[in-house]
Order: sequence, then structure tokens, then C-alpha cells
Amino acid sequence: MNLIFVNRFFFPDHSATSQLLSDLAFHLAGLGDQVHVVTSRQRYEDPGACLLAEERVSGVSIHRVWTSRFGRNLPVGRVLDYVTFYLSAGWLLLRLAGTGDTVVAKTDPPLISVVAAVAARLRGARIVNWMQDVFPEAATALGVKGVGGWVGYLLQRCRDASLKRAVMNVALSEAMAAYLVERGAKRDRVCVIPNWADEEAIIPVPTERNRLRQQWGLAGKFVAGYSGNMGRAHEFETILDAIARLESEANIVFLFIGGGNQRVYLENEAVRRGLSHIQFKPYQPRELLAESLGAADVHLISLRSAAERFVVPSKFYGVAAAGRPVIYIGDRNGEIARTIRSSHCGATVQPQESAELASLLLTLRNDEGLRREWGRNARHMSEEKFSKKKLLSLWRETLLSCRV
Repeated sequence: MNLIFVNRFFFPDHSATSQLLSDLAFHLAGLGDQVHVVTSRQRYEDPGACLLAEERVSGVSIHRVWTSRFGRNLPVGRVLDYVTFYLSAGWLLLRLAGTGDTVVAKTDPPLISVVAAVAARLRGARIVNWMQDVFPEAATALGVKGVGGWVGYLLQRCRDASLKRAVMNVALSEAMAAYLVERGAKRDRVCVIPNWADEEAIIPVPTERNRLRQQWGLAGKFVAGYSGNMGRAHEFETILDAIARLESEANIVFLFIGGGNQRVYLENEAVRRGLSHIQFKPYQPRELLAESLGAADVHLISLRSAAERFVVPSKFYGVAAAGRPVIYIGDRNGEIARTIRSSHCGATVQPQESAELASLLLTLRNDEGLRREWGRNARHMSEEKFSKKKLLSLWRETLLSCRV
């Protein structure tokens, strides 16, 4: 197969969409497929980075196009970064794609599938949409300014056209898949392939042998962790209120690892509320993920209920592979909540129920047997349902079927 992937970030960037795409691209290249990746020269956390414009890594031809570099902090700058990527990536796709090729568009930046669909049609190529989230609905649900009203309507119509044009739309959950069908995608052109974790690289690390716990002064503590993006889609008020309720519990530490546009808010709130049992750490290198995720005794994952059909927190898969229990703050009927219940690997707390969250954390602190049971179940679920090896094979089968 001749495959062209499009996403704003790729190897060696550490963001979630980059890591997933890197896994798939390198896997397919290793099987003999011709793989190209159209991406930017930036890193997720470093817009000023300037990676090589052209590079070949592990059989993958990487094409890094020029974009502006304002980063994610200023809305206008972010939009300009998006627009310049649309223009540069679209132009390159017109030169790279040919009859019979398959173009796979992810969803960073939002609506890149629209640009990719136009280029693919002009060049006689197929288009596959890899839906990491559903835009503009996710942004509208989270109250992002500028994407409501007639603007949102036009953006939806453009996006819907790319769904109908695609030979396949890959969703992360059944709820997301059902929504794509509602928006006009043909049912036989929608499938579900969840995100994954590398179960060979991310393995359960006993707390007593975890070097990061020692380095970060967490030995002898009960650690509730949050790892990954701290973005608009994630609900933190319930977590902050629970931390405040547990301020007198000296041996409980809350560990936040990662970044995102709510990290500064969390840091400021910790100071404002006088919360002393919080540590903040930056994203950790991928080779340290097993110990980074294993530094916590239990992980907190949150999602605003309004975003439930449009976003699936990818951090869930790494936590499960690390063999750690999960407390999900979100809709009890949502995708992650149902998975937790069916696999008996954690619990769900509704947003605003901070007292219940605090009580549950105390229960887990005092019940090592329950933590171990939920952790074992999480690891088993990861191996059975979210195995990198299995899902990469499913991806290749799906892409091969698109050629028929």
C-alpha cells in the first residue's frame, strides 16, 4: 500500500496523537508498505522547535511543512498556526498523492480532513478519516468562542462532506461512531478502532521499585495521579474540591504530570486554596512512561459530560497498561465509565461529587488489596482490549479493506 498520513505532530514529538500515529506508521512501514507522513516542524510543547523539513526514519518518509509558530497560548496565534498548516499540507498533498493512494487524515489541526479530502479527490486518491475527536461539536460543547452559530453550522457542513467522501471513518468509540452516522456517514464506512497502549513498554512497576517515586519524594505516600493533557475537555473542579477535603491527610499526595491550557489554572488554584499536597511535573519521556504512570497508586481521569460523544481520553489506555486502578470523573453512562464497570478496574464519580471522590480515595488508601485487584483487572483489560499489537493489526486490515 502507498499511504500518506496527515497530522500536525509526529515523531519525535511526545503528544498523544503523535505517539499513536508514530506507532502505526512505523508498524506499516515495517511490513513493507510505502508510508509518508505530512506534519509540521514543531513540537506540541515547543512551537519554536524546528525539526528537519525532510527525514526518513525506520522506513517512513517524513515531510515537515512550514507553518507559523505562535503556539497554543494565544487564540489568534493558534488559528494562524492552523491556517498555515492547512495551506502547506494541502499543497504538499497535491504533489504527493496519486491515483490509488490512501490518505489518512487525523484531527489535528481540526478539519484537516476537509483539506485532505479535497486534495485526495483532485489526485484520485482515497481518504480515510481517523477521528481522535469530533470538531466543531467538541469545541461548541466546551464553550469555545467563535465556533457557534452560523460559523459552527458551516464548519459542520464542511466536515460532514469529508465524512461522506471518505472510504472509511475510524472512530474511537461506539458513541462517536453512532454520531458520525447521524451526521451522514454511511454505516458501512464507519468502524471503531480504539486507541492503545504499548503493553510491552508500559508494564506494571511495583511502587517499591519505582525510581521516580523515590526521586520525587513519594516513598511511603498514597499517590493519586493525573497524567497527560490538562485541556478544556477535562473537569478539574471536582478534583480540586476533593483535594481540599483531604488537606489534613498528610500521607496523601496528588501528582499532576503533563501540560495543557489548564495547567496554569491548576497551579494557581493550588496556591490560592493553600493546597500543600500537590506536585506538578512536566511530560516524561516515552521510555519512562512505565515508571511515570506507575508512580501513582490510583489515577484520576476526567471528562466534561458535554464532550462525552466527541472526545475519548487517551490517557486511560496507558494507565490500564501500567496496571493501575482508575477513578473516572465524568458521565456514568459514558464510554470510559462503561469500560471500567465491565472490567472491574476502578470506579466512576459524577462531576461535582467531590465528597464521594474524597471518600473513595480514602477507601483505596486503606485497602491495598482492592488497589491490587483493580490494578490486575486493568492490566488484563489492556492486554485483551487495547493491545497495541492487536489494534495495529486491525488498522492494517481496515486499510487493506479500503482498497477493495
